Amino acid sequence: MDQLYCTGLLAFLREVPDPRKARGQRYAWWFLLAIICGAMLSGQCSGRAIAQWGVENGPEVMACLQISLPWMPSASTIRRVFQHVAVEMLERQIAAFGAQVDQELPASGTLEGRDGELLRGLAVDGKAVRGANAHGVKVHLVSCVRHESGVTLAQSKVEEKTNEIRAVPELLAGQDLSGTLVSLDAMLTQRALSEQIRAQRGDFLMVVKGNQPSLLEDIATLFQTPLAEGAHETYRTVSKGHGRQEEHTLTCSTALQSYLEWPGVRQVFQRRRDCLYVKRQTHSHEITYGVTSLGPDRAGAQELETLMRWHWTIENRSHYVRDETMKEDRCQMHTGNAPQAMAAFRNGLIALLRAHGQYDYIPDAQRHYQAHPQEALHFIGARRL
Repeated sequence: MDQLYCTGLLAFLREVPDPRKARGQRYAWWFLLAIICGAMLSGQCSGRAIAQWGVENGPEVMACLQISLPWMPSASTIRRVFQHVAVEMLERQIAAFGAQVDQELPASGTLEGRDGELLRGLAVDGKAVRGANAHGVKVHLVSCVRHESGVTLAQSKVEEKTNEIRAVPELLAGQDLSGTLVSLDAMLTQRALSEQIRAQRGDFLMVVKGNQPSLLEDIATLFQTPLAEGAHETYRTVSKGHGRQEEHTLTCSTALQSYLEWPGVRQVFQRRRDCLYVKRQTHSHEITYGVTSLGPDRAGAQELETLMRWHWTIENRSHYVRDETMKEDRCQMHTGNAPQAMAAFRNGLIALLRAHGQYDYIPDAQRHYQAHPQEALHFIGARRL
């Protein structure tokens, strides 16, 4: 069973050490990882469902891998893999695979600045694993996701008695952020994080809300007064869809650059969202403020609007896919390393599908591989010598 030629995702996963004792092992470690990936690629979202996928497709799986087994792994065996896997090594290997995929998608999240230099957007945000939390096990993960593609480049667990503010600096530590624009939501708008990103040769774009009251007041006051000609720039977009018409207006200014005591700030901005719900003929309005280290020579209102839109990639093409398509919040596995490990596997599969899948809509891919288990195993990189 050890003569397996691994490529793609499975080649990276095979570097994750086997936590089991040698005595009593019934299945090779790579085999269990292959079953998990093939089943999750086919839409199975729990230990029981993954085991059932293996049992019902046992003959095809064994034929594909040219092995012979008296029976396939049980649900309890699959659960133990998730519970006891070396999750930090698993995260590193999934991140390494994501980085490889990211290199194969060089245009994803890339914006040409006004100075002709390229910027690649990287969104950072946290996500609670609600399925585990429902059992009283608090699991909160922070991740770095490439703008546009939704490929996860790093993920870690927020330890108990701490929060994202402490976890994100550790997640970014050691990374070369040259040519990278890191976008962050309001909770992560922190001076120390701004300094760290600039020290690592990156740029930041941060949303400002009530957790930074003085900064928020200064920016809001600026945009509530008439701005001098040439001291600001505005870009407006209008979109229609899903029964509503939205208008986004972003105005940026350098007027506070020398006034604000915020590390590395070059511009501040106001983004206004006006929404008309066509059927009901009702309106809603929302105003967001932010700061960025990008100067007007590198990014104006249009570029900042693009980066703000791209920031939501982490919600729309990563977190939402894990929650709704891969049913992360409905999964009840909550013991040991299982919640974080399953999230890591989902990140790897999303990256694989984004890079090499023939389906733009992930549920279509899941239905296809559910019907073709051998193709699922080949897709994750399982090949016999």
